[in-house]
Amino acid sequence: QVQLVESGGGLVQPGASLRLSCAASGRTASRCGMGWFRQAPGKEREFVAAISRFGVSTYYADSVKGRFTLSRDNAMNTVFLQMDSLQPADTAVYYCAARPSPIGSTYSDLGTWEYWGKGTLVTVSS
Repeated sequence: QVQLVESGGGLVQPGASLRLSCAASGRTASRCGMGWFRQAPGKEREFVAAISRFGVSTYYADSVKGRFTLSRDNAMNTVFLQMDSLQPADTAVYYCAARPSPIGSTYSDLGTWEYWGKGTLVTVSS
């Protein structure tokens, strides 16, 4: 089992930055690929970014590429999502996810992620 706890959400103005954190715990936490998904009101949950077990490979949704950066600190079993140039369209609940299987080409497929956090709300509004 892997437990995930997100933090760092909040209310910011357009153009601002925010950094989300996801702390993973559990026996196999250090061996998992990690990712972020988000769900806006009335919409389906969508892929945001993912990072491989050792941080060698990262993947981003087109909508956040160039603005969001995902990194991980394996000593702390924590991943960080740095979000810059935030826009109102980024408003959503952000969920951290983990998977023991290699990420590969299925990184954006929700069904391939095994563990989920409870989410943290990000609101971008003036």
